[in-house]
Amino acid sequence: MSVSDLFKPLTLLHGPAMRNRFMLAPLTSQQSEFDGTASEFDQLWYQQLAESGYGLIQTSAATVEAGAIAFERQFGIHSDAHLPGLTKIATAIRNGGSLSAVQLHHGGHRAKPEVGGIPAPASGKTVPGIKAITIEEIERIRDSFIAAAKRAQLAGFNGVSVHGAFGWILSEFMSPHLNDRTDKYGGSLENRARFTIEVIEGIRKACGPDFQIGWRLSIERYGLRLEEMRDITAEVFDKELIDYLDLALWDSAQVVREGGFMGKTMLSIFTELPRKGVRLGVAGKIYSGQRAAELLNEGCDFVLIARAGILQRDFPFQVKANPMYQSPAMPVTADYLRRGGLSERFITTMRGWQTFVKPGS
Repeated sequence: MSVSDLFKPLTLLHGPAMRNRFMLAPLTSQQSEFDGTASEFDQLWYQQLAESGYGLIQTSAATVEAGAIAFERQFGIHSDAHLPGLTKIATAIRNGGSLSAVQLHHGGHRAKPEVGGIPAPASGKTVPGIKAITIEEIERIRDSFIAAAKRAQLAGFNGVSVHGAFGWILSEFMSPHLNDRTDKYGGSLENRARFTIEVIEGIRKACGPDFQIGWRLSIERYGLRLEEMRDITAEVFDKELIDYLDLALWDSAQVVREGGFMGKTMLSIFTELPRKGVRLGVAGKIYSGQRAAELLNEGCDFVLIARAGILQRDFPFQVKANPMYQSPAMPVTADYLRRGGLSERFITTMRGWQTFVKPGS
């Protein structure tokens, strides 16, 4: 496949098709108000993205409960008070021609008390002095994910993406290292995956056949087992529980260094699975049109643009105009990011990423 293939439409199991193969990854900006309400800076950022040529735009991680918060100024979708701001964002994205999704998030054991978070660990051994959440609390959080999805639908979004990566609550429950439960949410892989499956199935039942569901999955760190992540993904594909899998790798070219899959790329372990009508995309160091096209050749249906979309918000248009387009080298100056539409709050967040913002700029 060539770069031109990135601009072909992509149908999904539910709802409308993506106009091209570029999906904007969920980007943590920490520029919302303290209660999770979309700020003027959020509105301006999504308005710019809406005009940037993506097939689908995911929002940053949005809290499904007030106590789910994991970092300051996190985007929220846990209250009807968030609806006016969410509706403006969904409308802007739709008017720009892209599909839209809210990423649904709960911090789990990593919820931060200093910003109002209430840690919700799967195990009583993870956070000193805090007991594992009860089955009743799991069911409440599950229902909060579903209620947040309904809120996204009411605001006019095409769908949601369920955050099951990076040790947040659903990923945490999937990990035998972080989940030592002996009830129906612990022990076997089936039990540890139960929370995730109940969330996804609950959203489908509540939001109907035209609503799109994505699932963000990571397979590294936090005690996750690659073989298990492959097995549960195979089941999700076979049952067509989701519209698309967002495989969150630190590097889309990563190679497995140990175990039965040693020597294979992490991506290939998932692209080789029968996926029926489910679409698969990957994130991780995609900085050029050429690399994006290579990933289609490696079996992806679409690519997720993350840091490259911060460096140049209209990455798809840049690639369309120049198939050899390459993202600017990092670090970049703060002034460069300001000219690219980032707020001071967003720039402050990016200073926390090593090598992204030039020191002293």
